[in-house]
Amino acid sequence: MESGFGSDFGSDFGSGGGGGGKLDPGLIMEQVKVQIAVANAQELLQRMTDKCFRKCIGKPGGSLDNSEQKCIAMCMDRYMDSWNTVSRAYNSRLQRERANM
Repeated sequence: MESGFGSDFGSDFGSGGGGGGKLDPGLIMEQVKVQIAVANAQELLQRMTDKCFRKCIGKPGGSLDNSEQKCIAMCMDRYMDSWNTVSRAYNSRLQRERANM
């Protein structure tokens, strides 16, 4: 997945959107924002996986038993709910601070 995204990013970035070799700052900023969003999503998934695995899996094996499956599902749901709550609060605070500038 990453290699496909990275190659698309590189080709778009290098071509400058077909503007005769000139780089479009707006296009570059959008591509950077996309890259940051992808990196943030990957980090969130990795942290959630690590925390829930440590919490729910006592003895790793070839498959998950029913209680481990339920624990993983509930842990991931709680983690995402918590992350969304913190994210909304953070964005709200940023908006208030920008409004006060």
